Amino acid sequence: MKRTAATPFLFCLLLLLGLNSVDSRAQQSGVLFTNVNIFDGESHSLHEGRNVLVVGNKIHTISRRAISVPEDVTVTRIDGDGRTLIPGLIDAHAHASLMSMPMQAAMIADPGYIHIANAVQAEKTLMRGFTTVRDASGPVFGLKRAIDDGLITGPRIYPAGAMISQTAGHGDFRMPHEVPRTAFSPLSHTETMGVSAIADGVDEVTRRVREQLMLGASHIKLAGGGGVSSVYDPLDAIQYTYEEIRAAVVAAENWGTYVMIHAYTPQAVQMAIKAGVKSIEHGQLLDEETVIMMAENDVWWSLQPFLDDEFSNPQTGVKRLKQIMVSQGTERAFQLAKKHNVKVAWGTDMLFNPAGNRNQGAHLAKMVKWFTPAELLVMATSNNAQILKLSGERNPYPGELGVVKEGAYADLLLVQGNPLQDIDLIRDPDSNFVVIMKNGKIHKNTIQ
Repeated sequence: MKRTAATPFLFCLLLLLGLNSVDSRAQQSGVLFTNVNIFDGESHSLHEGRNVLVVGNKIHTISRRAISVPEDVTVTRIDGDGRTLIPGLIDAHAHASLMSMPMQAAMIADPGYIHIANAVQAEKTLMRGFTTVRDASGPVFGLKRAIDDGLITGPRIYPAGAMISQTAGHGDFRMPHEVPRTAFSPLSHTETMGVSAIADGVDEVTRRVREQLMLGASHIKLAGGGGVSSVYDPLDAIQYTYEEIRAAVVAAENWGTYVMIHAYTPQAVQMAIKAGVKSIEHGQLLDEETVIMMAENDVWWSLQPFLDDEFSNPQTGVKRLKQIMVSQGTERAFQLAKKHNVKVAWGTDMLFNPAGNRNQGAHLAKMVKWFTPAELLVMATSNNAQILKLSGERNPYPGELGVVKEGAYADLLLVQGNPLQDIDLIRDPDSNFVVIMKNGKIHKNTIQ
């Protein structure tokens, strides 16, 4: 063969191709669970005696038989010894940036301190077995990014950004001396922080919704009625007009996503449904006519078990009276939801009470008053994963969540015991969740 000037170049090219070929066979990391009983997130019974191989961030193989690990995968082996493998839990109404301190402290604390406190709570949330949360307002964009980039540990966050609220609405936290607002008035502290965005009229609502979408919202939170923790609005107050709500819905739909709305009363909820809202948050004061309307329009009901019990946030004065009204309506709300087969999402709405955050799993377990343990676990996994899909094109994690099946995200909990028989196991994640995995990474493993 005659040597030419191009020969060294061809040799180097072939060498590079060979190196690339070797790189393509680089070892991947994985986890092999053996001898586990699987709650898959959908069935009401366990799949016993299974083995599960996780490769990267996805569930690769589920089998009764021994799994042959591919040569290019280096695995950590975990003997389940008959324990129960379940999907990571999903909280469909969370406030990841408003749960680290009381409201009064958050109003005056240094923003840097608040964000650090939120990061600490995010890790605790994951360590309670909640691998995903649908956020229902607050400045979480930076927190979400830090988690996704691996700077800190925490759950997947579906962010709403600031809650859009009318003047004197559920999201108006201004002091009386800040009223009246003029065209030259500065934004209030909570608006600057991204907790809420006050908007009156169709044009302002449209602008504020678009701003949250610009910042990365996966869905939009609107305040459509009075609230317990808010200062100015009575619980029966109807907030926003049909035209204003419709403007928010159109702006969200134009971006490929949807609106969730805070509302308790029949009038507020009926107007929201007519305007195209896809998810009603709370609704403990609804009547049967409105619940039927929700079922007929395929609207989600994001309910929380607001009972007057040891898990309630401390309230005083008028706020306490509003809290009692909501707790008294909770029993009937769940009964009506079951009677008319409304699509129910479960969430906690934990905020401003850091001491109560440890009860996140207990808020689910106490719902055995209305549901079986299997129904509750389905609700907090595959069912809640369905409401996340309403984000459509704005879904930040477009894969399968809330299930244990091949190809799904590897968000998994290994439970000491069978939660289908004893739902109270999830009340004590420190003792009973022996392995916590999110996105294929083990964040806790107490099996020796």
